[in-house]
Amino acid sequence: MRILWTLPYLPWPTTSGSKTRQYHLMRALAQRGHRITLLVQSKIPLSDAAREALEPLLERLIVMPRRALHSPLNLLASPIIDYPMRAIINGLAPCLRHRFEQLLDEPWDVIQIEHSYSFQPFEKALQARGLPYMLSEHTLESVMGGARHDRLPLWLRPLNAFDRWRYRRWEQRVLRQPTEVVAVSSHDAELIAQISGRPVNVVVSGVDCDFYQQVQPSLHSQRLLFVGNFEYGSNLEAIEWALEEIMPQVWMSNPAVRLAIAGHALPASWRLHWNDPRIEWVGYRPDLRELQRRSALFFAPLLYAGGSKAKVLEAMAAGLPVITTSKGVSGLTVNNAEHYLGSDDGDQLALLITQLLNQPWRMAQLSEAGRQFARQRHDWSVAAQQLENVHMRLHQAQPTDATQLVGGWLGRSAK
Repeated sequence: MRILWTLPYLPWPTTSGSKTRQYHLMRALAQRGHRITLLVQSKIPLSDAAREALEPLLERLIVMPRRALHSPLNLLASPIIDYPMRAIINGLAPCLRHRFEQLLDEPWDVIQIEHSYSFQPFEKALQARGLPYMLSEHTLESVMGGARHDRLPLWLRPLNAFDRWRYRRWEQRVLRQPTEVVAVSSHDAELIAQISGRPVNVVVSGVDCDFYQQVQPSLHSQRLLFVGNFEYGSNLEAIEWALEEIMPQVWMSNPAVRLAIAGHALPASWRLHWNDPRIEWVGYRPDLRELQRRSALFFAPLLYAGGSKAKVLEAMAAGLPVITTSKGVSGLTVNNAEHYLGSDDGDQLALLITQLLNQPWRMAQLSEAGRQFARQRHDWSVAAQQLENVHMRLHQAQPTDATQLVGGWLGRSAK
């Protein structure tokens, strides 16, 4: 099938769960013979490394620059009631809209839009042409904004509440329009169905199980591992909770425990704020396997649901026992004490870490259960098949050639 796929970021390097998801789904579909044109609006230029990683998977790679975050246009448009702030930042882009309209003149079996916040430049063209398309939503921003509300300064809370209200209106408007809507988990699918009033497909988050199969964690190392993209507030808050409340209790029981913190955009100020030799500030690593081999547990004290849970799945695929919260595994069909150990209480998490580090036999059980779960439910081949099923329904919904020609002519005439 010929697939037109849009993204509001370059999916390489894979510094976040969303980028990891996009890259591996494209790779899996390309391996199945589908021909993909990727239209990207990116805040960073296309690097040689990104070009080398992406072009072998694609028939065409089209990268449009995104204006700077502090552009005067973003400030001028910020009071507009129709658009939440993130839709403004990623929208109101005439060049992107024009390029998309040009691409719609070509025949496509599938048109795939990622994220409701990137939808604004495409909305009118899709309405005018009447073409079937799918929209994939990774996180409901109106829900995430509410989760962070109480942690914001008082002067920012009214602005955040206003933007959440705008985002809920935007989500209701956008998510009712596509032919097919895709969520990354059953939990997210239920929330989106409540907003849109329609059935929602699930294409699970995945992991390359073969890539991590040979990793053997160091179960006696006393080292915990956390991995996250620190451009996201949920990962920042997880580390603050861990280092302020949880790890001090662990160190009281076992001073030898170490915590390695890896991920993109690691704040430089943290090294000074938490100046402890038992904390290893690793930063971004494109390949996590060496870190996983040197670690005993994966620790993810996440306070908010949502997101792709890619790092948790990668840890499971590598055989790392996982200790996390209910939010850390939201959307994953796992059982506490079978696939992972978890609690939403900081004291209990500290106790679980201390106990498990002294139980290598229990760690081995969780390691094997996690590997089996990741391979059976979340290998990228599983996710790719789910996405391909949605694509097949979209292809079957395509209008006849004559209808499409008339729809395209009417759409261009209306401009």
